[in-house]
Amino acid sequence: MIPRKLLATGLAGLATLAGTLAGVTSAQAALAITVAADGSGTVRTVQAAVDLVPAGNSSTATITIKKGTYAGRVVVPSNKPNIVFTGATGVATDVVITASRPQNTDGTEGSATVLLGAKDIEMRHLTVRNDYNESANGASQALALYVKADRAKFRNLRLIGDQDTLLVHGAVRAYFYKSYVEGDVDFIYGSGTSVFDNCEIFSSTRNQSNNGYVTASATPGARTYGILIVNSRLTSDAAAGTVYLGRPWHPGGDTSADPQVLIRNSSLGAHIRTAQPWTDMSGFSWRDARLSEYRNTGAGATVNSNRPQLSDAAAANYTAQKYLAGTDGWNPVVTG
Repeated sequence: MIPRKLLATGLAGLATLAGTLAGVTSAQAALAITVAADGSGTVRTVQAAVDLVPAGNSSTATITIKKGTYAGRVVVPSNKPNIVFTGATGVATDVVITASRPQNTDGTEGSATVLLGAKDIEMRHLTVRNDYNESANGASQALALYVKADRAKFRNLRLIGDQDTLLVHGAVRAYFYKSYVEGDVDFIYGSGTSVFDNCEIFSSTRNQSNNGYVTASATPGARTYGILIVNSRLTSDAAAGTVYLGRPWHPGGDTSADPQVLIRNSSLGAHIRTAQPWTDMSGFSWRDARLSEYRNTGAGATVNSNRPQLSDAAAANYTAQKYLAGTDGWNPVVTG
């Protein structure tokens, strides 16, 4: 028989140890939240799931979203990093986050269906749409996704809008892999560094002689890398020769901007203008920006004096890894 005093001491020690282990577990354990509109999950809305993530969380919080359409804006505040959003089925079209908010009433940031304000966010197997109807209500920016924090990763993500679908802005990096972006005017834009790797970039028709612009970069002059589209497909339902690859954006007339875009090793559809695929914007010449191509193919690809091409030597310094490395060596690039 164990003496009562010794037993009590042992139990107290075990209790202390259990408490310590519980503290370690709670501090280190990954948080898992399930979203289901039918009530079968932890919460019914994606924003409610974000609200459950503790401020300053250092471990990964995984928000799994069951099949369905979820109406309502989603905002990740700056104090909630390390969140992974994933569609439960692995099929991006099965899980849709949608809103209908134009810039002309809600502001640029307020128009975004999803606003990512925290670093180290990942989204997989989802569709994000802004359903604002320009034809019925007039032209306006209406973002599907606004990335305003560093080291964002996206895989099998579908982004759908019209004007200004995707904004990656500020001193931030974003990596899109095997994803889909759809829009018409300046629908991939901003001052951030973004890489589109093995993606489909779809220019939706406006049924006009000018069916829009794929990119509108505002890269600061002091930054080497802006927008890279690599190993991707540029597709469209627009008429042949009616879509520009891009134009240089100088926000508010900022003369320190030196927009940088490279489209390389990609297939360009017939919708891309062959004679002159880059154009001016707000009085700033495309020729003064860093807009170039490298070894593209397809009906929309050719080489002429209006289509600057990187040399083989220069192209070696303009890879996805180089764009994203920054000063911390970040490398989310999928290989193989």
